[in-house]
Amino acid sequence: MTRKRKNDGAALNSPLIRRPIKHCFALFLLPTFAAFCIGFLYPFAKGIFLSFCKFKLTKDWTWVGFSNYVKAFQDNSFAHAFWYTALFAVVSLLLINILAFAVAYALTRGIRGTNLFRTVFFMPNLIGGIVLGYIWSMIFDGILSRYGTSILLNSTYGFWGLIILMCWQQIGYMMIIYIAGLQAVSEDMLEAAKIDGASGWKSLWHITIPNMMPSFTICTFLTLTNSFKLFDQNLALTNGRPFIQSGGETIKTTEMLALNIVNAFYANNTNRGVGQAKAVIFFILVAAIGLIQLRATRSREVQQ
Repeated sequence: MTRKRKNDGAALNSPLIRRPIKHCFALFLLPTFAAFCIGFLYPFAKGIFLSFCKFKLTKDWTWVGFSNYVKAFQDNSFAHAFWYTALFAVVSLLLINILAFAVAYALTRGIRGTNLFRTVFFMPNLIGGIVLGYIWSMIFDGILSRYGTSILLNSTYGFWGLIILMCWQQIGYMMIIYIAGLQAVSEDMLEAAKIDGASGWKSLWHITIPNMMPSFTICTFLTLTNSFKLFDQNLALTNGRPFIQSGGETIKTTEMLALNIVNAFYANNTNRGVGQAKAVIFFILVAAIGLIQLRATRSREVQQ
């Protein structure tokens, strides 16, 4: 019988072993850092630079300063896409998180078939956005055709179609995060509240939810940023239709920010700088909203 040595753990921390690792850490870090620079930092910096240029190809550019940004802010379709996306983000944020928490709470009550229900609710998240968009487009058109209309002919139907699609895809993913948060709540606190005579509703509001603020922070951040970055589903489900004319300009009533940027970039073959400027504005907007949301929800975590 082999006796386990007591100094096995200490041997791993020996200076003789750690010293070569410290000397060679740059060698191991270099491939990852190089890939990060080539795949992210360089394209990101080049994109910011090109937003100040008039160009058709990235190697053939002319410096124009802030004129691309001026044109982007004067674009009525960009302003419409922003407010449309903001409304979509608020509605989807509320619906997805409320429904995901409700489902997670129900599935942690010890009902039969919990694992099966978790799998079924999570599965839509594994399907690609383009595929979901086309599937739901056929479903909605099959229903609306009975009333002589289509999801492509009514902007209200297009909006709520995107909401339903987003909820169906995202609720299962957020549910998993909320289940983890619910399982992390101390049973001793819940038992103490029950002994003190607190009802299930009071325990939920005053114990469970306050102790789940980290889960709410993560889910709120993911839902908010995913809503603003939505592209695949918007492209496949409505592609911005129906169209209206406003001030001599065509407005795509169900076009969100990401789709508007792509359309602006490829619509103008002589100057793609306007689309690039919109992309930079979009990045700043999503980053600012995400940071503000994280700061607000994390402050609630500290207070608890």
